Amino acid sequence: MHPCQHVRAYPLSFYVREIKPRIASVLATPAASRLLWLPVHVSVIVTAILAIARGWLPWPALPALSLVIGCSFGGLMFLGHETMHGAVLRGRWAWAKPIVGVLCFAPLVVSPRLWCIWHNRVHHGNAQRPGLDPDMYPSLETYRASGLTRFATDHFAPGGGRWRGLLTLLIGFSGQSLKVLLSARSTVQISTRDYRRVIAETALAAALWIALAVAIGPAAFVFAYVLPLLVANVLVMAFIVTNHALSPATEINDPLLGSLSVTVPRWIDWLTLDFGYHVEHHLFPAASARHGRAIRAELARTWPDRYQSMPLGAALLRLFRTGRVYQDAATLSDPRGGGAWPALAPKSGAAASQDRDADLHHESAPASPADPQVAA
Repeated sequence: MHPCQHVRAYPLSFYVREIKPRIASVLATPAASRLLWLPVHVSVIVTAILAIARGWLPWPALPALSLVIGCSFGGLMFLGHETMHGAVLRGRWAWAKPIVGVLCFAPLVVSPRLWCIWHNRVHHGNAQRPGLDPDMYPSLETYRASGLTRFATDHFAPGGGRWRGLLTLLIGFSGQSLKVLLSARSTVQISTRDYRRVIAETALAAALWIALAVAIGPAAFVFAYVLPLLVANVLVMAFIVTNHALSPATEINDPLLGSLSVTVPRWIDWLTLDFGYHVEHHLFPAASARHGRAIRAELARTWPDRYQSMPLGAALLRLFRTGRVYQDAATLSDPRGGGAWPALAPKSGAAASQDRDADLHHESAPASPADPQVAA
């Protein structure tokens, strides 16, 4: 039996209660200087699109411009994600969050309001909880019951050694956001009032790019928007698909069991606003990922046998080699091609992990702690 079936799951509050006092000053510091990325990315996008539309450079240079625009599209997404969590603008400047959100999410045609409900509220509140987390890959029961789920999983999801799963990197974020938009009333329980605002924000972003297409023509539009959108999807999805898809399902929202942080060269951390610190983000979503290293240090010191991280390349390789359907809480399977793989488990063996969990729970729990539950 796989070790993670024996690892106890603890609620997010268990970890926060233990380490928050040690990093209180870090958590209280917003990263307002992150906003400097906004004019940088917007200037890059506008200048590159003008260069494409007006023919300032020979056509062999256009793919390079598409790559640059796409990286800035992705950069705005990372900035928007952090801003909408309240890690950049707080207090008297909090009113500007929706404005920044509209600008940052426009390239990927995502409503900031939808993002806050889908990602901030529903995903963060139910990470890796079957049937509740809208970003989870399906259970075996759901896979068997839905033809649409089978088609999407078999043909687009990474896994089972089928490299056409690369399509997830190319179109995954756009596809997921469209799916959530169309099913928001049931998937994320959005209100009628909020849904009207979501439709308006989405239509505004779509109108911007439709107007651009009309103004510069279809050929230039491919280089100015279509190819950059694919680049942005790859940049964003390379991180997103490794955040949770290798982790076990759990009825308890346990960030150290259900999330994975990934490491990249420092310059990539800088360009992607430290997005790889995902365990840290799920513990303290309102903290800027700029403080990810400080939070990681405390996690690694306090729970060295539970904290999980690996290089991004290794995580992606493992993602493409394993299944994306949850045969059970701790087993990833590939129903079409056959095969089953264990989900990620904490570094130590099950017995050591259980013993240390019990010690930590005894040391740091309040007078009436919630009972820990087994992940599976």
